[in-house]
Amino acid sequence: MIQQIAAGPLVAGQADPTAAAAVEVMVDVRDVHYSISGRPIFSGLSLQAMRGQITAVMGPSGTGKTTLLRLMTAQIYADSGVVTVFGQNLADLGSRQVFALRRRMGMLFQNSALLSDMDVYENVAFPLREHTDLTEPLIRNLVLTKLNAVGLRGAAQLMPAELSGGMARRVALARAIVMDPELLIYDEPFVGLDPIALGVILRLIQQLNTALGITSIIVSHDVHELASIAHRSYLMASGTIVAGGTPEDLARSPLPIVRQFMSGNPDGPAPFHYPAPDLISEFLSGGAAPAAGSGS
Repeated sequence: MIQQIAAGPLVAGQADPTAAAAVEVMVDVRDVHYSISGRPIFSGLSLQAMRGQITAVMGPSGTGKTTLLRLMTAQIYADSGVVTVFGQNLADLGSRQVFALRRRMGMLFQNSALLSDMDVYENVAFPLREHTDLTEPLIRNLVLTKLNAVGLRGAAQLMPAELSGGMARRVALARAIVMDPELLIYDEPFVGLDPIALGVILRLIQQLNTALGITSIIVSHDVHELASIAHRSYLMASGTIVAGGTPEDLARSPLPIVRQFMSGNPDGPAPFHYPAPDLISEFLSGGAAPAAGSGS
């Protein structure tokens, strides 16, 4: 059943209603508020990612999907609300604890973020060299195993500039899983891929989830691709989660914003224009350049 999410903050002394199931909740974002320079990004946003499942987070461009990932990885902190990962409240962690927590995560960046002066092998080996004391033979075995899992063991000596977009994404995925993470986060993994490369990435995400039990959070606006692999989907809009459920639930939703997004309709609640003063008023203002922040 589709749900509109409206979880409230925890109150001191109040029992946590999800405590019994906490062991199954990998990421819990509850009633989060966050703003940048006074402009609200999130206003009471709440969602959960369950162990061993693929959770999709969708929404129109500019709704804060990547910002949400930064909150989950403790790169930034909420103004209010609670973000817990692996049962730990990120706001309570010191630097060493945050670094230890991040070692349990893998991240596939939107632009792959490969190191341009290292070959494929060294890109995948980089986290092992930085965070472990493994011997070179063990590193070699792990790197070749992960490259084989994404079908690129034969490309180990290639440089990033020699890779296609789909190949670069697969190398980045091998690097993301080389530390055997419990949680794998994907930031727009399908951007710029041709249909074949996209299909390969979809299959890899599903295989990793099935074979290794990796919990996955995928941020994207690719509705049809996510519907084929996600266990649960959330739709972000206007600073909050407007709907959550299975992909089938969202497809059947009567909510106008959900229907607009799922169908790709240009007309609906999601605005085309970024907030700005009235156009005629700006024309009559004498031609001066808009003041900084006037569109917020």
